[in-house]
Amino acid sequence: MDPTMSHGGHETGPTFAALWSPGFLLLLIVVGVLYTLAVGRWRKDFANSEPVALKQKLWFWLGLALWYAAEGSPLSYYGHHYFFSVHMFQQSILYLVMPPCLLLGLPGWLLRPALKGETAKRVMRFLTNPLLSLFLFNFIFSMYHIPMIMDALMANAAALFVYKIFFLLAAFQMWFPVFCPLPEYNTMSEMKRMAYIFVNGILLTPACALIIFARDPMYAMYSAVPEQLLLLPMLDDQQLGGVIMKIVQEIVYGMALGFTFFRWYRRERKQDDELPDEPYFPAGSANRA
Repeated sequence: MDPTMSHGGHETGPTFAALWSPGFLLLLIVVGVLYTLAVGRWRKDFANSEPVALKQKLWFWLGLALWYAAEGSPLSYYGHHYFFSVHMFQQSILYLVMPPCLLLGLPGWLLRPALKGETAKRVMRFLTNPLLSLFLFNFIFSMYHIPMIMDALMANAAALFVYKIFFLLAAFQMWFPVFCPLPEYNTMSEMKRMAYIFVNGILLTPACALIIFARDPMYAMYSAVPEQLLLLPMLDDQQLGGVIMKIVQEIVYGMALGFTFFRWYRRERKQDDELPDEPYFPAGSANRA
């Protein structure tokens, strides 16, 4: 079979637009430019705005670059049509790596104007509830990887697009309590935040384990790929996908735990440094109360 023929029966290879998504790239560039102007030239138009460090800007731009790599580059096309392992790597970037980068790059004062009304604040408090965030993301993640559901989504572009929107929103919702840019919504202590990250890792494990230890190919979409187009046998590629997701999850969650711990440590040290020194009175001193 001609290697340019897809398993869907298309006689020609993917178009430039299918591989590189120039429209999506243009959209992300516009978002990046507007962000740069908002934290730079337009910053004085925002109430209580503060200077944004270069490091924070780079976090946001890195998040946009990762978003494009996961959703707009050939990684998305080949992950969708041919290689389950590439698809899982794409998922790892899109839902585990990219959202924290964007949240780290967003200053709170830039988001606050969108949350002025009491209704908006109540909705925000509800959506950022840690228990809801914990459950919703892991539920959507687990449901997505049920073979019957993934096969149905892969066969229906509109349904897949809608599901991805909810998946992405749930990912931001899940990461928001950890990398919260708005202090007024930062309701968890560092100890609870570390427990939150740890539980997230546990809840993500069953779906990865199901894929890693499966004895047969689980997904019809990838089982239909001709063997000559695969780099690995289908079952090996499937198991590799589960391993990739689990490894990336362990690395990212480990980094999030480290970030939270050292932020806690720095805060405690700063508070200790700000405490006034207590006067020292030797035993028996007349000045001692």
